[in-house]
Amino acid sequence: MPTAGALIIGNEILTGKVEEANLNLLARELFDLGIELRRVVVCPDDVAGIAADIRRLRGRFDYLITSGGVGPTHDDVTLQAVAEAFERPLVRSPELVGKIREMVGERCTEGHLRMADVPEGAELVSTPDVPWPSVVMENVYVLPGVPRIFRMKLPMLRARLAAGRRFYCRAVYTSCRETDIAELLDRVVDAHDDVDIGSYPVMDGDYRVKLTVDSRSRSAADLALAALVEALPAGAVVRVDGGVRATR
Repeated sequence: MPTAGALIIGNEILTGKVEEANLNLLARELFDLGIELRRVVVCPDDVAGIAADIRRLRGRFDYLITSGGVGPTHDDVTLQAVAEAFERPLVRSPELVGKIREMVGERCTEGHLRMADVPEGAELVSTPDVPWPSVVMENVYVLPGVPRIFRMKLPMLRARLAAGRRFYCRAVYTSCRETDIAELLDRVVDAHDDVDIGSYPVMDGDYRVKLTVDSRSRSAADLALAALVEALPAGAVVRVDGGVRATR
């Protein structure tokens, strides 16, 4: 099954100056594609550190998606780090130079043209909705940190990444506290080792705990969901999302 890692880049994330907003978007996209997101790393704007993380993560997973550090300022060093990770020089792309000059005309400066520097051998991938290309270096996909633009790049990932078998997702919302159902959850988990069961408490709302069931097998997901519904105390099921109707 395909796997992925994510590298979130930026001092602003680590210092709390900017709230990270791209990881949830990426995780949902990969999950929908049947790709398991196995590791997330957040790192500062440091070329050597980013390059080391890229080498490690891209060797461990089928895909590595980065977010942040691709602008024109001094702290945008992601592409330099990608080049270092692959032991390639940065080169100025004529295609990107042309796009920049077309966009800014006579206002074009060296600061603008810095956006055209990419690792030698990188692939530039455009989509109809986002004409500015994304940089792809083998299994490393370099995406921007601005959430609105990051979101616009997701169709490119959807088109490029090899999807795995889809996940079947089920959920039970219960009025029980986690402490009250921990032991019965252990029993259901032990009996259904081909599913992933999660337990997520909330502080308000019409339920106290959301129990989730994820599996690449529809029948396994349905069986585990039925077992959860059956195991919960009478009257504890608020609602069910998935293949079983709550009857208790």
